[in-house]
Amino acid sequence: MTAAARAYRLLIHALAYAAALVLGAVAVLVSADVIVRNLGTGNIAWAVEVSEYSLPLATFLIAPWLLYRNEHVRLDVLLTKLPAGASRLLERCADALGMLICAVFVWYGVKLVFDSARLGSMVVKTLTIPEWWQYAPVPVCFLLLAIEFLRRLTGQRDFRARVPGK
Repeated sequence: MTAAARAYRLLIHALAYAAALVLGAVAVLVSADVIVRNLGTGNIAWAVEVSEYSLPLATFLIAPWLLYRNEHVRLDVLLTKLPAGASRLLERCADALGMLICAVFVWYGVKLVFDSARLGSMVVKTLTIPEWWQYAPVPVCFLLLAIEFLRRLTGQRDFRARVPGK
């Protein structure tokens, strides 16, 4: 395994651990908010808002790892009915389409982040944060997804699940 491949693998796994930590922190935060409310001592005013930002963040962080391990949601009903060659071709087409869609999200995500930062847009709720903070993970994670689709297309790493019945 090359140094670049090791670094890529390490990054994918680090994002997965970060997603787990984010979800764990949300569970602790929501539990603490419920306890504080039930004790009648007020609430954690920003708990709901942090939870709202954290759930999409965790989803974006975990997505590259799920695709890397081929543990993402797959609809393989058609693949099981096709001959092996046609099934492989359909998977390659799906990988190419996935890479293209991810590239579009990267392009527009980068544009959105830079435009938001340039304009100095702020999200004002209980917490006030720069708007671009909530968008920054989008192009990064979609870039990693595009890389994983490319790796599948080039055969560098084949994590395709075996199609049942083949």
